[in-house]
Amino acid sequence: MTSSSLSERTPTRNLMLFSGRVHPTLAHEVAELLQVDLVPTTAYDFANGEIYVRFDKSVRGCDAFVIQSHAAPINEAIMEQLIMIDALKRASAKRITVVLPFYGYARQDKKHLGREPISARLIADLFLTAGADRLMTVDLHTAQIQGFFDGPVDHLLAMPILTRHVKKKYADKPLAVVSPDAGRIKVAESWANSLGGAPLAFIHKTRDISRPNESKANRVVGDVKGRICILVDDLIDTGGTIVQAAEALMAEGAAEVVIAATHAVFSGPAVDRLKNCSAREVIVTNTLPLSDDKHFDKLTVLSIAPLLAQAVSAVFEDGSVTSLFTE
Repeated sequence: MTSSSLSERTPTRNLMLFSGRVHPTLAHEVAELLQVDLVPTTAYDFANGEIYVRFDKSVRGCDAFVIQSHAAPINEAIMEQLIMIDALKRASAKRITVVLPFYGYARQDKKHLGREPISARLIADLFLTAGADRLMTVDLHTAQIQGFFDGPVDHLLAMPILTRHVKKKYADKPLAVVSPDAGRIKVAESWANSLGGAPLAFIHKTRDISRPNESKANRVVGDVKGRICILVDDLIDTGGTIVQAAEALMAEGAAEVVIAATHAVFSGPAVDRLKNCSAREVIVTNTLPLSDDKHFDKLTVLSIAPLLAQAVSAVFEDGSVTSLFTE
């Protein structure tokens, strides 16, 4: 499609798509699938770090979808999205849907110790106060976060995208689905069902709640010997937990390990750990932007854009979003 034809397109009905500055590549991909143009936006930072946003065309009466992934620097990403929502509200947008491929602070969804915040709830409250009518997000760390927002929440699942790749590449081999801890067994069960009833296993681990990003894989619970183990999680941050789990599986006689996660946070030593671990492949989606230096040979990045585009279209047309959760 030529650039001139792109510039001549107009949004379908009054659907208008807006993007923050964190992950424009994903936003453009969603826009292409929806056959709309991203609304031109002026955004910049003042010298002291304050963020300025202004939309370059009228948004009155529109059905607005604001895409922003909460990537580092995460607080700036959240603040920019809040300011965009406030600008839309004050410019008389009819409905504002916040599209969060990755929901920031989702791991702080409950109190482990006294005098701790529940930051995931605070984020939901901030979006509501800013003027959001609806939230759309992908693979929350815990499903309970849906209840933190006083309005509709579309909790999209990336599992069909990930399992489709696994089936295509590994379906003819004996598989096992492995949860990196006991807390994500339900997710692993859904994976196992999708993969034709593959056996389940999980890693028993301990974690010191006073030391973030640190845990210790103790033992494998379940039979993984001679199988390709699909090690599934919602995100990979520093990579310590998932790499320890992969090594524990290999020590228990797994034929190979394939790591699959929705959100590639990839903080600090994550890339080096993943590059050098015994996993055959690391599969993630592009809910978060990945710079060139975070790509490596065994990494496979699958696009979440088709799921987001379908969900945006379903919400706009008042259709069913639930039908998108399964193949």
